[in-house]
Amino acid sequence: MTDINDLFAQLPIGEIAKELGVSKDEAAKGVALALPALVSGLHANASDPKGAASLLTALEGKDTSLVDGGIALADVDTADGKKIVKHIFGAATPDVAAKLGGASALGSGMMKKLLPILAPIVLAFVVKQMTGSKDKTTTASSGGLQDILGSILGGATGGGSSSGGGIGDILGQVLGGAMSGGSSKASTGNAITDILGGLLGGGTK
Repeated sequence: MTDINDLFAQLPIGEIAKELGVSKDEAAKGVALALPALVSGLHANASDPKGAASLLTALEGKDTSLVDGGIALADVDTADGKKIVKHIFGAATPDVAAKLGGASALGSGMMKKLLPILAPIVLAFVVKQMTGSKDKTTTASSGGLQDILGSILGGATGGGSSSGGGIGDILGQVLGGAMSGGSSKASTGNAITDILGGLLGGGTK
């Protein structure tokens, strides 16, 4: 099982920075907050039976092509990304974008543009962890899905296998060192929840 550090390392941060019109450092900080927020939102949905059923149905329609052989922004369908973000955060989407944008210093507008770029990539990554291959031959139960999402999120604590400069280190910078030295999966979830003010409710769909 690979985690969020592995996904972060695959992302073309330079391309994302160019797309947003910001520096590479600013883009990296925004992504370092947006990725765990998206995974946390998926985890919150998976914790509710109706939300889990809806999420599993959505995942069944996705493949892993976005994260196979290198990630290219040209392959990302941002229109689909907007639908995914809405599915994850529901009516709280504008507030989520505003709070993440404020915490990362990208601002709400840039975060609204970033989330739909990352959302399809995150779903493809989740599907790959569910199947372990390009062929989607297995299906996760709601409980299994929560475990998978929890394992993916674990890397953002800084306890992942990546060396310096990983998502945990960047989160530590963005959050004023609050994440530094963290080793539990809960610490990341708590930090993101603190930023979002409890907006990650389960089962938005």
